[in-house]
Amino acid sequence: MESYLMSNEQFTARLRQVGEERYHDKHPYHIAMHEGRLSRTQLKAWIVNRFYYQKNIPVKDALILAKLPSREERRVWIQRVIDHDGREGEPGEEGGIEAWIRLGEAAGIPREEMLDERHVLPAVRFAVDAYVNFCRLEPWPIAVASSLTELFAPTLVSKRIGVFERLYPWIRPEGLAYFEARLSQAPRDADHGLSLVLRECRDRREQEQAIAALRFKCDVLWALLDALSLAYPEEGNER
Repeated sequence: MESYLMSNEQFTARLRQVGEERYHDKHPYHIAMHEGRLSRTQLKAWIVNRFYYQKNIPVKDALILAKLPSREERRVWIQRVIDHDGREGEPGEEGGIEAWIRLGEAAGIPREEMLDERHVLPAVRFAVDAYVNFCRLEPWPIAVASSLTELFAPTLVSKRIGVFERLYPWIRPEGLAYFEARLSQAPRDADHGLSLVLRECRDRREQEQAIAALRFKCDVLWALLDALSLAYPEEGNER
């Protein structure tokens, strides 16, 4: 491994390279989804299994929050938890978890089937739990680095809204509210997370650890789609 400290520009380029090579938009299951080739069964399986990941996002963010060293950073980071958990009793601020449940309902998945996890595949549960434990155990700058898949999300989410509207019209439009909210949330979170990683990774070893953490997170998202591909291999029917 090289010993010199990368500049911020070099470090950022290396982080973005991870997404270019390993982000889950390149997985065959994801490509099939964006080409309109998933059956109703396959897409509903993606929604309900991805929900297990979605509901754990504020858990991992709370674990990182507890380790942040200053109240200034905690004040910013806590918005991530609020974005997903929402605010009780405040219209329009139900949060991302509720929005994803409504995506499921818009696709014909009963709320209770989303909440009781009856359709969550063992490999999906294992991968998501591994990500939560990673954020629990690693130093906070490395845990933050693992969240930098947000660098690659906005463009993908924007495309996904159009894909669902055009290619899966059986999903009611109100189910897309989660993705619409992430169009503004993800860039904000990515900018903040990247600024922390650039500031805190002060030697080449820490920079490489951050890059490896982002690779790990990409592997987690890829593993979710691997599990779905094995469990729901059929294509092109029940649309």
